[in-house]
Amino acid sequence: MYNTSFIKKILLAATVVFLYSCDKDFNAIGDDLIGDDHFGLESEKYDVIAYNQEVTPIQSNSLAINALGIYDNPVFGTTTANYNTQVGLAAYGVAVGDAPVIDSVTVNIPYFSHVTGINAKTGRNDYALDSIYGSEGGFLKLGVYESKYLMRSSYYDNGNQLAQLYYNDQNSDFDTNKGTLLNDDANEFQNNKFYFSSKETTEVTKDKDGKDVKTYTSPAMRLKLNKAFFQTKILNAAKEKLSAADVFQEYFRGLYFKVERVSGSPSNMALMDFSKGKITVYYKAKTDITTDADDVKEDRTLVINLTGSNVNLFQDVKDAAYQNAISSRNMTTGDDRLYLKGGQGSLAIIELKDFGSKLEEIRKNGWLVNEANLVFTIDAAKMAVKKTDNLEAQEPKRVYLYDFTNNIPILDYSADGSSSITSDPRMSKVIYGGIINVDATTKRGTTYKIRITNHIRNIIKTATATNVKLGLVVIDDISAVTSNKLKNRILLNASTNEYFSEAPRASVMNPLGTILYGNNIPAGNADYDKRLRLEVYYTKPNK
Repeated sequence: MYNTSFIKKILLAATVVFLYSCDKDFNAIGDDLIGDDHFGLESEKYDVIAYNQEVTPIQSNSLAINALGIYDNPVFGTTTANYNTQVGLAAYGVAVGDAPVIDSVTVNIPYFSHVTGINAKTGRNDYALDSIYGSEGGFLKLGVYESKYLMRSSYYDNGNQLAQLYYNDQNSDFDTNKGTLLNDDANEFQNNKFYFSSKETTEVTKDKDGKDVKTYTSPAMRLKLNKAFFQTKILNAAKEKLSAADVFQEYFRGLYFKVERVSGSPSNMALMDFSKGKITVYYKAKTDITTDADDVKEDRTLVINLTGSNVNLFQDVKDAAYQNAISSRNMTTGDDRLYLKGGQGSLAIIELKDFGSKLEEIRKNGWLVNEANLVFTIDAAKMAVKKTDNLEAQEPKRVYLYDFTNNIPILDYSADGSSSITSDPRMSKVIYGGIINVDATTKRGTTYKIRITNHIRNIIKTATATNVKLGLVVIDDISAVTSNKLKNRILLNASTNEYFSEAPRASVMNPLGTILYGNNIPAGNADYDKRLRLEVYYTKPNK
C-alpha cells in the first residue's frame, strides 16, 4: 500500500517528465505558433460507455508468481488456490553412492519478505511477509503430494507442434492424480495447521569435523518430507531414471500443493515464486564401492529443483452482489459500477464513442491535444465491507488499461520509459500511471488515473486509426502485459464476429479486486460527479 508521501513523489516525478515530454510533442505539432499568444488551454469532457466482462476459465500455467492458500475477500467472495509443478534434478547422471541411507528430506520455498529491524534478544533480523492476503493468524490444511499427472510442454496438431496450455479450472485433473502425501510429519505446523511464518529460517549442517553449522535465511516455507518415499524414489532408483531431464520428469512427475480450510480458523493466501524452491535430500553413502560392512559413510546431499511445467489451480465462490453485477452488465448504455478482479475474475470494457463522434469537429478546428486522462474513482463505501474476520478487502496497487480489441498495450504505455521511484521495479511507467491514490486519513484508495494522451492524439491525427475498445484490469507487475488465453472464447457481438478470447497475464496472477464508478449514473444521483468520463485538455486556436 502506498502512503501519501509516496504518492506525492510519484505525482512530482510524473509532472516533471510529463511537462518535458508534452513540450517536445507539442512543438513538433505546431512550433510556428508557440509564443504568439494565439492559443488558450481548454478542457473538454466526453461521456464513455463502460461495462463489466466476466473472465471465464483462463490459462494459468507458467506464471512468474503463483498463489497458494484461501483468501476470503469480503467484497468478491472466496478464492482457493492450489499449485502443481514438475521437478528436476540439479545435476543429472551423478552417482548417488553405495548403500545410501536417507537422513532427512526438506522442501524449501522462499516467501516475499523484507527486514523490519534487528531482534534485541537474538541479534538476528526480524522480517515481515509481503504478498500475504487475509488474516495474519490464519491456518491452512496443507498437503504436498507426489503428482502423478504428466505435464507435457507441447503437443502435435496436424503436424504442428504447439505449446500445451493448462487452465485454472483443471484442479480435478491433478487432484485425482495425486499420489503419496509427503509432508506427513507429526508437527501440525507441517500440515494440518500450516501458516505462513515470518520467522527467519535456520538450517543446521555439519562441517568436516562433524560440528553443527547454522545457516540463516529469510522466511520460507520449509517442510519435512517423507523419508521412505525419497529413499525408494530417488536413492534406490535405477541409474537411468536419474540420467536425463526428460526421463526423470516421466519417472517423478512433480509435486501437487493442495490447501483446505481449517475448521474454526480464518484463512489466508500468499503469492510465491515456486521456481526458487528446492527439495534437499540429506543422506549417507559409502565412499567406495565395497563389500566391507564397516566402510565409512559420508554425508551427502541431492537437490531437486521445482522446475519445468507448472499450473496455478484456483476456483472462486463469488459473492452474490459481485456475481449479479457481472451477470447483468449493460453493453449498450454501460454500468454504474465496474467490478475488477484478478484470476478468473472480471474486467471492464470501455468505449470512447462520444469522443469518436466529435473527431470531425476536432480535426476541422485544428485542436491540439495537450493531455488526456481517464480517472477511475473507487467506490469506497462498497470496498469498506467487513465480514467475519473484520478485515476490509485489500486493494490492488495498480490497474492496467490496454487495447482490448487487439490485446496489446496502448501507445502511452509503450512510450513511457520512466522507471520506478521506489525500490519496487514493478512500479515503473509512472507517467502512464494506473497507480492507486490513497487518502491520507483513511489509508484507503480513492482513484486510479491513467494517461492516454498519445492514444487520443493518434486517433485524431491518423484518419485510418480505429477507435478501439479499451480493457481495464487489476495488475501487480506492470511489465507482465502479455496475454493468456481463455479456455473457451466468448462471443461479444455476432454482427461483427467479435470475441473475447484472452486477458493480460499479470491480471491472472493478482488475486485482488476493486469496485469503480462506471459511467451509467443518473443525473441528480449523489455520485453523479464520480462517473467515469474522458477528459481531454486542448490548445485551441483563437478565432
